[in-house]
Amino acid sequence: MEPFTCVTGQAAPMLAANIDTDVIMPKKFLKGIDRQGLDRGLFHDIRFLTDGSPNPEFILNQPGWQQSSFLVTGPNFGCGSSREHAVWGLQQLGIRALIGTSFAGIFYDNCQRNGILTITLAPEVHKLLADTVSKAEENVITVDLEAQKITLGGGTSLSFQVDELRRSALMRGLDAIGSTLEKESQIKAFQERHLAANPWLA
Repeated sequence: MEPFTCVTGQAAPMLAANIDTDVIMPKKFLKGIDRQGLDRGLFHDIRFLTDGSPNPEFILNQPGWQQSSFLVTGPNFGCGSSREHAVWGLQQLGIRALIGTSFAGIFYDNCQRNGILTITLAPEVHKLLADTVSKAEENVITVDLEAQKITLGGGTSLSFQVDELRRSALMRGLDAIGSTLEKESQIKAFQERHLAANPWLA
């Protein structure tokens, strides 16, 4: 995974509550045998019109938000089914972090496992951020995971907290397997001790 340390980019407001994984990645895009092309499926039914052209009312199609690296989301974002494709699609479209007041549990874990930072803010702090990035001329922000702060274009700084294990893994670009392999020598040493004490297992 790509490490996340300090990223600057556009942030788009997507503030509706309870945006579920079927909205994020409709089920018709779950049929492939690999992860290719999921960026096309992302938010497909609200991002495109019935003729396949971009929906001009959808935020990521509007000038000023078309290259967004961050989404400022409404409460309970990612609820619904546990499809990991939703996170893969966000990743393929270039979304590096989601910033909201709450996220569905399984979706939150899927983001972590795939290198997308999820930041939870208090409602009043979230509102300040949402109001700011809703203006195209003020929607470039910097998310510094090492310092755990979001800096707005005018210099205002917003603090956030991320669990230290998640923070460390994201900064080093490690998924669960990568984090486990960091302890490879300890795992091998345990295996050797365990087999020596229980030779019948071999």
